Amino acid sequence: MVRGVFRLPELRWRNAEPLEPDPGHAGEGTESLAYSRISIVIFGLSEDGRSYAYLSATTAVAAHPNAGIGFHAFLLANGGGGCGMMAFVKAVARTILGLLLTVVVWAAIVHVFDTQHYILPGPDRVFTAFVKHAGFLLHHAGITAYETVLGFVLGAAAGALLSVLLWLFPIAARFAMPPILVTQALPVFAIAPILVLWLGFGLASKIVVIILVIFFTVTSTFFDGLQRLDPGLCDLARLYRLSRLKELWFFRLPSGLPAFASGLRVAAVFAPMGAIIGEWAGAKGGLAFIMLQSSNRMQADMMFAALILLAAMVLIMRFAVNHLTRLLVPWQPLT
Repeated sequence: MVRGVFRLPELRWRNAEPLEPDPGHAGEGTESLAYSRISIVIFGLSEDGRSYAYLSATTAVAAHPNAGIGFHAFLLANGGGGCGMMAFVKAVARTILGLLLTVVVWAAIVHVFDTQHYILPGPDRVFTAFVKHAGFLLHHAGITAYETVLGFVLGAAAGALLSVLLWLFPIAARFAMPPILVTQALPVFAIAPILVLWLGFGLASKIVVIILVIFFTVTSTFFDGLQRLDPGLCDLARLYRLSRLKELWFFRLPSGLPAFASGLRVAAVFAPMGAIIGEWAGAKGGLAFIMLQSSNRMQADMMFAALILLAAMVLIMRFAVNHLTRLLVPWQPLT
């Protein structure tokens, strides 16, 4: 077990009755303190086979007025990363099995109903089209992927920053939330052509559409997470008369990170959709550009190839963000 002690400086305990000392918490360079356990925050157990994280908040109550708050972090090893690798292999196997099942059902529908190739092409025709035009398809998929990643990063950063500002300034939040809600009430398909008219057919209009698609998800989840704090920790912050900025840094941000991670996971699925909407309204390249051109020429096999690439992009985006957020909040349990 590895133990670390971190102290908040210049915090004072006011109007506190001394308690019985707890020798187990006495450390080098500290005076004999009595401890009162105000709250316990357990930041979960990760299921990826790596180290567990456990954080307990303990209030140091001293006979002298300069007692601080001791935060004791424990890292408990649970046998390395073998379990995480097995979980990864199982997830990949389930994904491949699901894709194979989908292809089998798709081929069966085409064979049984004998559909025309320009209405529902078979998997073989789509595969042939992909191999024949692989360079062309991958080039435009790269354009969509670049738009998606850039829009996702900017949208997530803007949503997180706005959430923090809304919590720091509650009065401003009352005026800012209605316009934010209005932006979500308007259909993105209706706004996208206007953005293309204002910003042109280039990258800017696509990025703005993606931000509009994911912005509210990240903002609402993270803001809700910042507001939901353990009552014991709220009392602790008031007891030590912390400023809102210190309360945000020491208590609200760690408590709200799981909600922020959940918002990022949801946004990762919708970000590619925002890129497609932006390209559909007007673009010089991208997967939606291929779909529009193929639809006008009744090339259903190319359309399906572009759709499969889009689906793969969503899966990869979701997988990457899911693992990045597990690094951001390793204490959050997965169910």
